[in-house]
Parts: sequence; C-alpha cells; structure tokens
Amino acid sequence: MANSNPIGVITHYYSQIGVGIVELKQNLKVGEQVKIKGSSTDFDQTIDSIQIDHKEVEEAKKGEIVGLKVNDKVREGDEIYSVMV
Repeated sequence: MANSNPIGVITHYYSQIGVGIVELKQNLKVGEQVKIKGSSTDFDQTIDSIQIDHKEVEEAKKGEIVGLKVNDKVREGDEIYSVMV
C-alpha cells in the first residue's frame, strides 16, 4: 500500500529521454518501490536511476531537485509515493 504522504512532486518531464524532474519532500534511494500518481498518471516502478546535476547518485535527500528515469509519461504536479513492499 502506498504511503499517504507524497515523497516528491514532478516539476518537469523530458519525454525524449524519459526523465522526470522531482522536488523531493523525503529522502529517496535507488532500488525503492514508488507509485507515481496524478490526474491521468498511475503506475508503480522501482527507482533505477537518480541524478543530481547530471551525476548518478545512490540516494537523494529531502529538498533536493533530482532527475528520475521513469517507465511511463509523467506530468507536472504528479506526486510520487513510497510503496511498502
């Protein structure tokens, strides 16, 4: 079940490379399961890649702006939730 508090919000989406820009409200690590949800978005995925300033990182902290490789189209304002496995 997804946590009720979003861990981040999508601020931009680069469709040509499949990357969403996320403003984090909580820490996020590579390998975490998340749900991305919005008015026309709703899918689960495992975080495979996090980038800060085009550099791969294993973990990002609350308040950072990161790029996430996403499995499907996302939109500005979509929220990311942690999924407890």
